[in-house]
Amino acid sequence: MRILIADDHSVVREGLKQYIKTFNEVILIDEAADGIEAWDMIKAGSYNLVILDVSMPGMSGLDVLQKIRDKNLKTHVLILSVHPQEQYAIQAFKLGASGYLSKDCTYEELKIAINKIYSGGRYVAAAFVEKLAFDDFNSDNKAIHEKLSRREFQVMISLAKGKSIIEISREICISNNSISTYRTRILEKMGMKKNAELTIYAIKNNLIE
Repeated sequence: MRILIADDHSVVREGLKQYIKTFNEVILIDEAADGIEAWDMIKAGSYNLVILDVSMPGMSGLDVLQKIRDKNLKTHVLILSVHPQEQYAIQAFKLGASGYLSKDCTYEELKIAINKIYSGGRYVAAAFVEKLAFDDFNSDNKAIHEKLSRREFQVMISLAKGKSIIEISREICISNNSISTYRTRILEKMGMKKNAELTIYAIKNNLIE
């Protein structure tokens, strides 16, 4: 098993590496300290599994997922994030993630998730499966951001972080006009009028730090 651990905290990477080394199937563990480095290594390498943080400098974990999807790479990704599953898991799965765990999970649960994904399956925590089922039954219970498309959510997070339309356009390689259109649509869907409201919402809902 060839694994890439992408997290901007060295202590997290080291802890994960030492634990995963105990797996019999592991033959290689690489590390990336930010999203840009992770993407460069994913393009160049051939990993069975990428363990990816959401909040990283340069490029977020979701941005990396988007690029993997756009390039149609057959890379299995397990999101391991400080953000609880309710905040980012739906968007992560829409972008093709094979699993999502919050960093307060146990090592045993992490091992189960890794083995299941390595075997070609997907891992969703039992509690979150119930939430997904309940939300599908009654969509009125969904948080506002869960009703956004994957691209709208990506743009919304960037706007909430204070990035300009030009910056976002360069990052995700679509035109300024398209970003402006997404911004208008996002504000309408979320019942807001300006970017500052998106920032407040994102902070309150633990979508950005």
